[in-house]
Amino acid sequence: MKETVYNFGLNLDWEMLSRLRLLDRFDSAWETLESKDAMQLQELKTIATIRSIGSSTRIEGSQMSNEEVENLLKNIKISKLESRDAQEVAGYYEALEIIFDSFNEIKIRENDIKSLHNIILKHSTKDLWHKGDYKQMTNAVEATMSDGTKKIIFQTTEAGIPTQDAMRSLINWYNAENQVHPLIKCAAFVYEFVSIHPFQDGNGRMSRLLTNLLLLKNGYHWIQYVSLEHEIESRKVEYYKVLRMCQAQRPNEDISLWVEFFLDCLRSIQTLLNDKISRHPKLS
Repeated sequence: MKETVYNFGLNLDWEMLSRLRLLDRFDSAWETLESKDAMQLQELKTIATIRSIGSSTRIEGSQMSNEEVENLLKNIKISKLESRDAQEVAGYYEALEIIFDSFNEIKIRENDIKSLHNIILKHSTKDLWHKGDYKQMTNAVEATMSDGTKKIIFQTTEAGIPTQDAMRSLINWYNAENQVHPLIKCAAFVYEFVSIHPFQDGNGRMSRLLTNLLLLKNGYHWIQYVSLEHEIESRKVEYYKVLRMCQAQRPNEDISLWVEFFLDCLRSIQTLLNDKISRHPKLS
């Protein structure tokens, strides 16, 4: 059946409903699992955090491996963050830790989102002029072709008042909406955030941080113990293809393909987490 979510069309068919039920069935049993062995879960969380940081920054061009990310984080208090890759890793780590520790206190509002953006760019002197503020100039998403030329993948919302209005509209909708399933609501919010591209830089990283935040705030606490960012990195070509196919229809596009991709990624990492838990006798 055809539904409307925010400004988008959505084909809410039986397959999508089935995916939602499977995701929620696991979630209903998570509280019991979470109380069994804190030490084993902390180990899973540490591994997932390193993978999330490495993957999310590599999607945007970083060259640091997970091993290099882990070594940097072990020495974060004494390391000189001279390279841009190291600065991005440190910023993502700090923002992700804040989300994990304080997701209940973080609100879905402009100031909180801008604060998170300020954190991911706090170590980068190159980004001092725009961190924590909406973009001041156009930032169409481009791809570099094999011959070195750049091709626009999609046009984002214009800087200035159009971006401010678009973000306020999105945030107001999210906070007022109480009928849409939380996973579909989360998928729609993240999709529109990426499409607006409200910041000069860091929008991709912010979209993945906000995904973690929204999932946690909606009770999907298991997301801390597995890496959604790693799943997206492994499906990066598909990720951008689905976004482009939906965004090509703007405005008032159908986002069924994006929601299907989003739910499939969650189901994939949920299955991975379940497999990891089953290998730990104290957790299974």
